[in-house]
Amino acid sequence: MVPLFVVDDALWQPAGAPRRAFLAGCLADLDERTGGRLVVRRGRPREVVALVARETEAAAVYVSADFGPYGRIRDQAVAEEAALTAVGSPYAVDPGEIRSAAGEPYKVFTPFYRAWREYGWGQPAEPPQGVRWAGGVPSDGPPPAPDDLTAALPPAGEGAGRRRLDDFLVAVADYHRHRDRPDLDTTSRLSPYLKFGCLHPRQVLARLGRSAGAEKLRRELAWREFYADVLWRRPESARQALQPAMRFIEVDRGPRTDARFEAWAEGRTGYPIVDAGLRQLRAEGWMPNRVRMVVASFLVKDLHVDWARGAAWFMEGLVDGDLASNQHNWQWVAGTGTDPAPFFRIFNPVTQGKEHDPHGDYVRRWVPELAGVAGAAAHEPWKAPAAARLGYPDRIVDHAEERREALARYGAIREGRRARG
Repeated sequence: MVPLFVVDDALWQPAGAPRRAFLAGCLADLDERTGGRLVVRRGRPREVVALVARETEAAAVYVSADFGPYGRIRDQAVAEEAALTAVGSPYAVDPGEIRSAAGEPYKVFTPFYRAWREYGWGQPAEPPQGVRWAGGVPSDGPPPAPDDLTAALPPAGEGAGRRRLDDFLVAVADYHRHRDRPDLDTTSRLSPYLKFGCLHPRQVLARLGRSAGAEKLRRELAWREFYADVLWRRPESARQALQPAMRFIEVDRGPRTDARFEAWAEGRTGYPIVDAGLRQLRAEGWMPNRVRMVVASFLVKDLHVDWARGAAWFMEGLVDGDLASNQHNWQWVAGTGTDPAPFFRIFNPVTQGKEHDPHGDYVRRWVPELAGVAGAAAHEPWKAPAAARLGYPDRIVDHAEERREALARYGAIREGRRARG
């Protein structure tokens, strides 16, 4: 066997430093587990795979199926030059497999989830035994970690992924109760390992019991597969609204908007839960799902910025940046995706902060300027004495006003629908 990884500049260059660094760590781990026999080459996969196949006189080439827009085109191109066979995929159930009784794909998560559970999945494959790794094949070696990495990332590789799963399963029974509490850090943090194939979802599913917490995690894995299915059917949704009418909603542009976007990206909006999340993103390449939703809602519905701009910023900064999950979770928040009526869901950052970070601990962890503002008052620092805020910025917008503006813009889209109808 010749284990081969092609560093494809079409994916490597636009990936943010956290993803590049984590991938480099995963490749170094894989190289060690194959006795230093991992072959890493840089170039266009169509050319590199064919070249290595000729060099080694390979009888066949196998790959894990990629259902993403770019990956599908890339693999088709490789198959024209080499005897490529896809085996398995990064999903418990491949995109495109789950359909209704009428043979139609599901557009809403809940019926998809029921069908997904009924469809089922096999047990995880056992590790291969007695593999003979070919030697002497020239390799460029695993790429080094990028120089521009500033985030402190989790350990990379399959062993680290298994250890993280072991640790998390000890407390999975309470997952449904605490997963929205960023102050408690009770999410699974399995997403980077699923993204890079260090864990397969079947390995997680096989170890989940019947507790309410286990069921909640099972649903979260299903959301990942649902969005992969949506992107497989609608590849254009990676860049534009899934709902055609929502492509015309008014968004802000220009220097003033750019300045607000910069304040948002740097965690200087004056809304602590938003700023804490974006500062955590910069520091760890990650943030909890609940905070991601609040942060995204603020950008789209308080600052009126196109969701795709925020999604691109997340993909730049997240260690677990997965195209299907990232883009469609942003569309869920923006009201442009699969949820039939989500635009009215406008997160109030103060209410969300008080509900999910009730003691203000998460905010103070990432916004040290508010260390002197005790308890839940940290979510409304404008009510605290200026001396206690240590230079924390004022709010860049008024949430109540921007909520009304967002609903007015959505109302214009609805009126347009009626006019066209």
